[in-house]
Amino acid sequence: MGYLFTSESVSEGHPDKIADQISDALLDEFLRQDPESKVACETLVTTGLVVCSGEVKTRAWVDIQNVVRDILKTIGYTNSAYKFEAESCGVISAIHEQSPDINQGVEREKEEDQGAGDQGMMFGYASKETDEFMPLTLDLSHILLQELADIRKKGEVMTYLRPDSKAQVTVEYDDNHQPVRIDTIVVSTQHDEFVKPENKSAEARKKAEQQMQDTIREDIEKHLIPRATEILPERIRPLFRNGYKLLVNPTGKFVIGGPHGDSGLTGRKIIVDTYGGKGAHGGGAFSGKDASKVDRSAAYATRHIAKNMVAAGIADEVLVQVAYAIGVADPVGIYVNTYGTANVALTDMQIAEKIKAIFDLRPFAITKRFGLKNPIFLPTTTYGHFGRTPFEKEVEVAYEDGHTFKKQVNGEEKNFKKVEFFAWEKLDFVDTLKKEFGL
Repeated sequence: MGYLFTSESVSEGHPDKIADQISDALLDEFLRQDPESKVACETLVTTGLVVCSGEVKTRAWVDIQNVVRDILKTIGYTNSAYKFEAESCGVISAIHEQSPDINQGVEREKEEDQGAGDQGMMFGYASKETDEFMPLTLDLSHILLQELADIRKKGEVMTYLRPDSKAQVTVEYDDNHQPVRIDTIVVSTQHDEFVKPENKSAEARKKAEQQMQDTIREDIEKHLIPRATEILPERIRPLFRNGYKLLVNPTGKFVIGGPHGDSGLTGRKIIVDTYGGKGAHGGGAFSGKDASKVDRSAAYATRHIAKNMVAAGIADEVLVQVAYAIGVADPVGIYVNTYGTANVALTDMQIAEKIKAIFDLRPFAITKRFGLKNPIFLPTTTYGHFGRTPFEKEVEVAYEDGHTFKKQVNGEEKNFKKVEFFAWEKLDFVDTLKKEFGL
């Protein structure tokens, strides 16, 4: 007998995601000025207020007010009716210097001896379920909200949309863990009150809410679902054709949203950020943390390992765990689970031993491999840190090293650097793994 599995995603206008974006925008700005910055930034957002806190060791000076307000404008919080608006909200900073007790375990005389910034365990996961080696339920949830955000920002249809939204997809699987059909799609999106009640009676209010809900549902069926399915691979599209339940704004009305509806905090959407509930999670959040915090860097490294393992054909589904002690460079343990899908005549323990020999999982090595001292983190904050397409881009930096170059910007000479984004998604170890595992 088959089963149902569900994952959710949230938009860039969701309160927790606003907090993530601000935290990583601050991290990027610290790294843009000083690549050796050690940063742990947390953000709280609520009605009319942003609070930034945390610990930093850096030579940079960051205009926190400007960074915060630029992020809010980009997301779309530019209307005072939202009770949270880029130009008028208060911004408070309580960021202070990093504890020397932590720093002495991280920075060493030889940079390759750099210790882990904290203890803990991190997981990476991959499967053959989608072309991105990600869980289908999460992939679909992200796509729905990316398309909904694009519709909102273009402003051609569904002009009542506001920034805060969530999506959830439930898929039915057969006994062989293969997707059979989409069972349920849930979309909750903040909106203007575009239908006013005829009077103050409860009946009039209920009627107006029903009209708005019906309109939004019709538009989602007419505009959003077709856009989302159009960009899916051919093998996934038939899953939508067997009929599915569509639930739209189940409470009936979603006018009050964003930080005015709920407070938001950095790191409160770690399952959205990773694998939608598949595999496992060590509990550590990502945003606002520089690469010395293995919560982030080692999670990227284990995803890279798992994805390359599946792509190499070692197994159809893989979970990789790594664990660290604070101030110690080498991991204290590596674990591999292939869920019985291994295509090699080795136990999971034997596979783990080979993986340990192939991949250098010291924090220094991970940071160098993926270029994690560069200002690359803001794009990770929305629609998942994994399953993304790697790309290169020139970014402006406020320092010079062997990789920077000069460009004229508005008549002024600036330093730029070409950096990689989502480098942990590259399939650059497939050939090595095939060779080592005899595939």
